[in-house]
Amino acid sequence: MARAPGKHAVIFLLVTVLIDMIGLGMIMPVMPSLIGEVTGEGLSEAAAYGGWLMFTYAAMQFLFAPVLGNLSDAYGRRPVLLLSLTALAADYVIMGFAPDLLWLFVGRVLAGMCGANYTIANAYIADISSPEKRAANFGLIGAAFGVGFIIGPAIGGLLGEFGPRVPFFAAAGLGLLNVLYGLFVLPETLKAENCRPFVWLRANPLGALRQMRKYPLVLGLLGASVFFQLAHDVNPSTWSYYTMLKFGWSEADVGASLAFVGLCMALMMGLGTRLIIPRIGEARAAALGLTLTSFGFLGFAFASEGWMFLPFMVVLSFMGLVQPALRSIMAGHVPENAQGELQGAISSVMGLTMTVAPLLSTQIFHAFTQADAPVYFPGAAFVMASACTLMALGVVTVVLKAKEKPA
Repeated sequence: MARAPGKHAVIFLLVTVLIDMIGLGMIMPVMPSLIGEVTGEGLSEAAAYGGWLMFTYAAMQFLFAPVLGNLSDAYGRRPVLLLSLTALAADYVIMGFAPDLLWLFVGRVLAGMCGANYTIANAYIADISSPEKRAANFGLIGAAFGVGFIIGPAIGGLLGEFGPRVPFFAAAGLGLLNVLYGLFVLPETLKAENCRPFVWLRANPLGALRQMRKYPLVLGLLGASVFFQLAHDVNPSTWSYYTMLKFGWSEADVGASLAFVGLCMALMMGLGTRLIIPRIGEARAAALGLTLTSFGFLGFAFASEGWMFLPFMVVLSFMGLVQPALRSIMAGHVPENAQGELQGAISSVMGLTMTVAPLLSTQIFHAFTQADAPVYFPGAAFVMASACTLMALGVVTVVLKAKEKPA
C-alpha cells in the first residue's frame, strides 16, 4: 500500500538521486589510474579496457532494467530503488578492493544487474507529476544528477591524490548512507489501484519494446534516443582519458572540469527546463538542445588548449533539455500503470546504446592515439558524437511532423 507522497515526495527523491550521483561522480576522475594500476598499461590501452568495463555494465542494465521497471509497476518504486542503491554500494566496495581486472568486471556486472536508479527515479516523477509539470520535474531529476556531478568529481579528484582506490571506498560509504536515507524517508508513490501483475513476457528488453509498439510516437522517439545516447555516452567514456592525454590534466583537473560540466547541466536542467520548455514547447526544446549539443561536441573535438573547453561546456549544457522534453512527450502517450514499463523501455534503449557507445568511442580514441596511428586525432570520438546528435535531430523532426499530419 502506497503512502501518500505529499508535496515533499519530489524533495525526498531528489536528495536520493543527488547522493547517488555524488558517489558515481567521485569515481570518474580516478578510473584511468585504477585501470592502469591493475593492468600496468598506459592511458590509450586503459581507455580500451575502460570501454569494455562500461560495455559490461551497460549490457547487464539492458537485460535487467525492464525486469526492474516491471517489478516497480507490480510491487512499488521504493523496494526496487533500495535494491539498486544497495547493489551500487557493494559494487564500489568490490572495485575498491579489486586486485586485478577480473574483479573490476565482477563489480560492474553486479551494478548493471541492479542499476535501476534512473529508471525508478523517472517512474517516481511520472507517478506524482501533472502533465503540465512533468517535463519540468523530469528536469529536476536531471538537475540533481548535474549537482551530483558538480560535487562528486570535485571530491573524487581531490581524494584521488591519495590513491585511485580512496574515492571508491568513500563512494561506498555514501551509497550506504543513501540506502539508510531511502529506507527511513523515501515514500512510495505508486498507488495500489495502479499496480499491475508482473509478467515475464513483458519483463525483458524485447518484451518492453514490443509493448511500446502500441504507441508509434513513443517507438519513434525511442529510435531518436538511440542516436542521442550514442552521442551522450562519449563524454563519460572518453573524457578522463582525452583530457589527461591531450592536455596533461591530473585527477584533480579532471574532477574540476567534470564539476563545471555538472554545474552547467544542473543549471540547464533545473532552470532551463522550467524557463525554456514552457515558452517554446517540448518539441522545439528538444530540437534546440540537439542542435547546440552537436556544435558543442565539435568544439571539444578541435580544442587545442584546455581552456577552450569552457565555452563549449556551456554550449553542451543545452543537452540537458533533450531527455526531459522527450521523456515528457513519451510519458504523455502511455497510461499511468505503464509508466514504469515505459521508463524500463527507455532504460533498455539507453542500456543497448551504452553497450555500443563505450566500446565504439574508446576504440576510436585508442585507434587515433596509438603510437602507430595513421592519423593522430584524440578528438575523433567527439566528431562521431556530433554526427549522432544530428541524426537524432533528424529522427525527432520526422516523428513529430508525422504526428502533426491529419489522418
